[in-house]
Amino acid sequence: MKGRTILDAAESTRMIHVGEPGSPLANTPLPPVQRASTVLLSDSGCFGGKPPAGPTYGRSGLTTQARLRTMLADLEHAEDVQLHPSGLAAVTATIQALTSAGDEILLVDSVYNPTRRFIEGTMRRFGVTARYFPPTAGANEIAAMIGSQTRLLVLESPGSLTLDMQDVGAIAAAARARGVRTMIDNTYSAGVFFKPLDHGVDVSVQSLTKYVCGHSDVFMGMAASRGETSAILARASMEAGCAVSPDDAYLAVRGLKTLHARLGLHGEAALTVARWLASQPEVSNVLCPALPGAPGHELWVRDFTGTCGLVSIVLDATVQTAGAMLDRLSLFGLGYSWGGFESLAILCDGQLAARSHPTGLTGPLIRLHVGLENVDDLIADLDKSFGAVRAEPRNNVQKEKIAAG
Repeated sequence: MKGRTILDAAESTRMIHVGEPGSPLANTPLPPVQRASTVLLSDSGCFGGKPPAGPTYGRSGLTTQARLRTMLADLEHAEDVQLHPSGLAAVTATIQALTSAGDEILLVDSVYNPTRRFIEGTMRRFGVTARYFPPTAGANEIAAMIGSQTRLLVLESPGSLTLDMQDVGAIAAAARARGVRTMIDNTYSAGVFFKPLDHGVDVSVQSLTKYVCGHSDVFMGMAASRGETSAILARASMEAGCAVSPDDAYLAVRGLKTLHARLGLHGEAALTVARWLASQPEVSNVLCPALPGAPGHELWVRDFTGTCGLVSIVLDATVQTAGAMLDRLSLFGLGYSWGGFESLAILCDGQLAARSHPTGLTGPLIRLHVGLENVDDLIADLDKSFGAVRAEPRNNVQKEKIAAG
C-alpha cells in the first residue's frame, strides 16, 4: 500500500474506511444519536499511561448520553448522574454500591414494592439485613432505630400507593449525624417539584420511564449525587457494566424539553379530579398531599412546588366492588406504571399485603394516574364507574369490613 491512498484500495475496503472521521455535525436543538460500541482512540498512548480525552468504549455513553446526564444533573442540582436501564435498576445498583455484607438498611414501609423484593431477596442472600419504619415516623423515631450496622436509609416521599409524606430534610440530617447515607426515590416530583440533594439527601433516584420520558415507551433510571458518593456510584456503575442505548437516551432528552409543561397539565388535572373525588360519598378518603386537608399536606406545602398526576382513593366498598368499578372505566386504562400521557388505574390491596406496619385504611385502595385527556371526560368516566359502588348494598360492605377485622 506504500504510496497508495484509500481510494486505491479495493471497493470492500473503501466501504469500511471512506468518509472517516466524518464532517462536523450540524447544530440542531436535539443531540445526535451516536451509536457505537468501539471508540477509535487518537494514538497508541491511550493504551498506556496517557489519559484519554474522552470515552474509550461506547458502553460508558457517547454524545447522546452525555447530554442527558448534563441535563439531569442540572435538574437535580447534582454533580454527577449515573444512567441505568430502568428505574428499578437505578435503585438496586445504588443500594448495592452503598452497602456490604453484614450491613443493615432502614426503609420506609411505603417503599416501591419491587425495591422491597430486591431487599428481601438478593440483598438478604448477600448478607444485608433490613428493617422498615412506618411512613408516619419522624426523624427522632427513625434515628432511634439506627444501629451500629446501619449503613443506608431509603426514603420515598410521597410514598408508593398511599402517597405518605415524610420530613425528608430532618430525616436526612439525623442520618448524616450518625454517619448513615440516605437515598430517596424522587420519581413523584420528576426532579422538578422537589430537590432532595438540597435537603441533605445523598442520592436522588428517579425512574425516567415515568415523567421524564413521558410517553410509556422507554425504560430508564438515574441516580443523582454529589461529592464522595458520586465517585462510589460511578465506580460501581462502571464495574457492573451499566448502560443505556443512545436511542433511549435521545427520547429522554426529548422528554426533558417538555417535562415542565407536561407536569403542569398533569398536576392541574389531578387536583381537579382529587377535589371531585373528595365530594363523592363512595370515597372514604382521598390520598393526595397537594389537596388541602389531605394527610401530609403541610409537609407538601413546605417542601414541594407542585404535584404530579397521582391520586389514591380509599373506597367505601368491598374489594370485589372496587374491581367491578375499575372494569367499568373506559378512559382510565388498567395498568401498572404511570407518568405517560394516558390515565391509568390499579387496585393496590394485593401490594399492600407486603407491608410490615398497618396502613389504617378502611377500605380498598385505588391509585389513579391522571393523564393528559380532557379532565371533564375523566371525571365523567369515574362517575360512570362509581355506579358499581352505588349499586352495592351497604350491609355487604359492613360484612366485609367486620370479616377483615
